[in-house]
Amino acid sequence: MPILLQKTQSIDPMRRQFLQQVLAAGGLLASAVLMPRVASGQGFAQALGYSPKYPDDFKAFGYVNPNAPKGGQLALSVFGSFDSLNPFVLKGMAAAGLNDLCFESLTVRAWDEPFSSYGLLADRADLAADGQSITFRINAEARFYDGSPVTAADVLFSFNTLMSAQAHPRYRIYWADIAGAQLQDAAHIRFNFKRVNPELHLIIGELPVFSQKAVAGRDVATLSREAFVTSGPYRVARADYGNTIHYQRHTDYWAQDLDVRRGQFNFDRIIFKYYKDETVSLEAFKAGEFDVFYETNSKRWARDYSGAAFTEGRIIRREIPHHNNAGMQGFGMNTRRPLFADRRVRRALDLALDFGWSNTHLFYGQYTRCTSYFSNSELASSGVPAGAELALLEPFRALLPNALFSQPYSVPIANNPAEQRSNLLAARDLLKEAGWTVRDGVLKNAQNEPFAFEIMLSQRGFERIVAPYVYNLKRLGMNVSYRTIDVSLFQRRMDHFDFDMTIVAYGASQSPGNELRDRFSSAAAKTEGSSNYMGVDSKVVDALIDRVIYASNRAELITACHALDRVLLWGEYLVPNWYIGAHRMAWWNRFGFHEPLPLYFDALTWVMQTWWQTHEHPQKLA
Repeated sequence: MPILLQKTQSIDPMRRQFLQQVLAAGGLLASAVLMPRVASGQGFAQALGYSPKYPDDFKAFGYVNPNAPKGGQLALSVFGSFDSLNPFVLKGMAAAGLNDLCFESLTVRAWDEPFSSYGLLADRADLAADGQSITFRINAEARFYDGSPVTAADVLFSFNTLMSAQAHPRYRIYWADIAGAQLQDAAHIRFNFKRVNPELHLIIGELPVFSQKAVAGRDVATLSREAFVTSGPYRVARADYGNTIHYQRHTDYWAQDLDVRRGQFNFDRIIFKYYKDETVSLEAFKAGEFDVFYETNSKRWARDYSGAAFTEGRIIRREIPHHNNAGMQGFGMNTRRPLFADRRVRRALDLALDFGWSNTHLFYGQYTRCTSYFSNSELASSGVPAGAELALLEPFRALLPNALFSQPYSVPIANNPAEQRSNLLAARDLLKEAGWTVRDGVLKNAQNEPFAFEIMLSQRGFERIVAPYVYNLKRLGMNVSYRTIDVSLFQRRMDHFDFDMTIVAYGASQSPGNELRDRFSSAAAKTEGSSNYMGVDSKVVDALIDRVIYASNRAELITACHALDRVLLWGEYLVPNWYIGAHRMAWWNRFGFHEPLPLYFDALTWVMQTWWQTHEHPQKLA
């Protein structure tokens, strides 16, 4: 699925508590001051609710080596396949790396701040005093890889294209509060807002820009095998569809000495190799077919990283700590299906998961249970609503479960078989209330229809995790199957909401906002290609999303997030899964990276963007 919007990527989850950084004198919008860096002549800085970290004359971000050597090659693995070089449309599977390596935006995010951005294609920004427009000035040095200048007209064309029916609907949802854009002159473009939206001037800076000259007059939705003309540090050198894609670095990249780019994008060539099986991929890594492996399977991490290459130090195995907000992952139920329409049924499905057993026997104790849509963050709800949160929820009392106001939400926990049996008995009782009873060993409704559904998976590694859950569901009389399908087919079915249950994951920001519409709004529930996979269709959720987006200060945002989190949890839209507070990584010992590490980062983006090569082959190490 094409995702270039940085606030919705895993690169931007933030859980560091930065309430103390909010300026005491104002709210989010008042304190979201754009700070020109005139002395350096390299742009501007902007942050939401606090002063940006980096001074006017900074030379490079603190998590990169500004003197990192250029050269060498990095090979990475990707699970699945690809058939397109277009990351902006609903159709097809775009190649890995396009967003990070080829396309650039007006601003870039700093990975060691909660929500700050610094000028890249734009070197100046002016936020209107009323907060209802922002004007960007395009850096006069910015160039596409064909040597042509990046102009305000290219920015306008890119924006209009992405907001049109040609592009993925996610952009129209994300930037819904932008009324339009206007050229001021060849270097200046103004974005007009429909209403004051505290983060809108920040997230429009994430707009990916491509050449108007190369695309004008063509239907972008039909472009799949032709690379866009872009301004980024790399361009596509070769694409073997479904197998590999090669990117070549521009030695004359226009921004290589810019403060926000210095010390980054150091490899001459970056290659992505595609695999259909992650176990095969791991063995290929250990055989030296690619350089870095990002592990997502706890069993493999505990048992399969051994051998001479590890003991001799030719391969490094390490857990890299991060401060990413854990967000939420779970077995999402498609509530568009009548089978999952009743909240009591969904709660019963939650009660059937025995996380304690799985964490001990399958995960080697590596995981923590998700208990919130903002897990491990100050935005997570707790206890019962009180004070400002209660006042926010009170007008919706008639639309919400009574228990929401009187008891804390609890993710079902079983510490032993007896407790799990109690959970299953509670699930049985809920199902009976909802009209489902066991007859001849099969759970059926009044119409004698069996309770049957399929869990759709994209990775075989999840089958061992799903199997004990399915076993418990069958103890309740359900007929449940699970099936792993090809990644491209999986994505197509997700885009069209063609599934019963599947695994969904929502990374969370410490400053959530407009991305929530794509995930949980009623409009998104009816828009194919959105991230509202579970079909959340609630007037209460819609209203609370608006309260988050338009919060006038940090305290209001936290309160609104608590209320939204609580309503989503009580909606029982998914069976919460688990998270881990570190990136599990292994790499051939021929690379360097800078410390201290960033705080909020996606592992492989960090590798591509900040690492450098120290040796050609591990055998050459002393």
